[in-house]
Amino acid sequence: MDMTPREYQQYVQRKMKKSPLGKDVCLAFLVGGAICALGQAVLDGWISLGLSEEDAGTATSCSLVALSSLLTGLNLYNKLARFGGAGTLVPITGFSNAVTSPALDFKSED
Repeated sequence: MDMTPREYQQYVQRKMKKSPLGKDVCLAFLVGGAICALGQAVLDGWISLGLSEEDAGTATSCSLVALSSLLTGLNLYNKLARFGGAGTLVPITGFSNAVTSPALDFKSED
C-alpha cells in the first residue's frame, strides 16, 4: 500500500479514537492536584518532625521521587498515568517516572 505522507495522515485521522477532552482535562486536574496535595502533606510532615522549611522541601522532593520510583517499579505509576494522563507528568513524580522507567526497561533486556 503506497501512500503519500498526506494520505497517511488522513488515514490515521480516520482511524484514530476520539479523545474525550473534557474528561481527560478533569482527570488530569484531579490526579495532578492529588499528587500536589500529597506533596504538601509530606512537606508538612517533615516540618512537623522539626526540619527547617528548606530542608523539609529537599526531603519532600526526595520522598516524592522515591515514592514514584517505587510505584513505577511496581508498575502502578503507569496505571495511574493511563488514568490521570497529563496530571501525572507535571509534578516531580513525573520526572522520577521518566528516569526510572528507562532503567527498568534496560534491566529487563538483560
